[in-house]
Amino acid sequence: MITREKLENNQVWLYVIVLVIAAGFGLIVPDFAGQLDVMISAVIAILMYSMFSQIPFTSLKKSFANRRFILALLTVNYIAVPIVVWILSKLLPEYPPLLLGVYLVLLTPCIDYVIVFTALGRGNEKVILMSTPILFITQMLLLPLYLWLFMGDEAEGIVEPGPFLEAFFGLIVIPLGIAIAIQLFARKAPVGNKILDLSAWLPVPFMALTLFVVVASQIGKLSTYNHLIIKVIPIYIAFMIIMPIISRFIAKWFNLDTGSGRALIFSGSTRNSLVVLPLALALSDDLSTLVAAVIVTQTIVELAGELIYIRLVPNLLLRQKK
Repeated sequence: MITREKLENNQVWLYVIVLVIAAGFGLIVPDFAGQLDVMISAVIAILMYSMFSQIPFTSLKKSFANRRFILALLTVNYIAVPIVVWILSKLLPEYPPLLLGVYLVLLTPCIDYVIVFTALGRGNEKVILMSTPILFITQMLLLPLYLWLFMGDEAEGIVEPGPFLEAFFGLIVIPLGIAIAIQLFARKAPVGNKILDLSAWLPVPFMALTLFVVVASQIGKLSTYNHLIIKVIPIYIAFMIIMPIISRFIAKWFNLDTGSGRALIFSGSTRNSLVVLPLALALSDDLSTLVAAVIVTQTIVELAGELIYIRLVPNLLLRQKK
């Protein structure tokens, strides 16, 4: 019998299989696969709701209970990460759409499967879970600021406010509002808890479905961008090598216990590709394919990296104190 825990613990292999199938499907029958793009918004909206429903927004006060960890978390994700991303971006071509994709995905910390990977890496997943409301709110507030700092007027030339805001409200704000409403309802009625329990099954299959629909529908359009997409892969690998080391030093600086230190390493190194993907797809047609591909490429690199992290972090990078 498949349990939710088994599904979550084996999600990486599910995504790998889905990505291979999606790529093959998109290349073999490109005309049919291209028509799947009409499903992208609906699938992402459900995925966003399912992820948001598991974030304890109604317990926001409790998120601030472990102030030392929260300060370390904010330091890693909003001081260390932007500095590293800015430096790494100097190794990329000065092509604004490419840089926009890299900035979108690397400047936003993960709020969903990082919890599972933290647990698999023997970190304290509870402190990450309780911190997710803070991480989500802060990244939505700070992302425009960082885009302006890093790109200035170039970002304005790429991002059309109308479609961008439409995607933000339709695929992020509305699913978020529904998730919070159900959490509030669950405090008063048992049926609300049942809805949340059912929703907890959705993130993994809908992330798999999102990856399938996006990759299958877009891969046939990527031939003109292959030379650019290849350039971001070393940047993503470098990010995944650098950030665990920096996060470990910050964990020591804040004198975090081993479990919280490992959680900090996973948070600093794991990014929020699926939440920013709707924003990429809201760009004009000639740009959205490239930016979305840059974001999905990071997901593929990251999933491979997480398999290394769950062994390397507890056994080498931050061992249990004796």
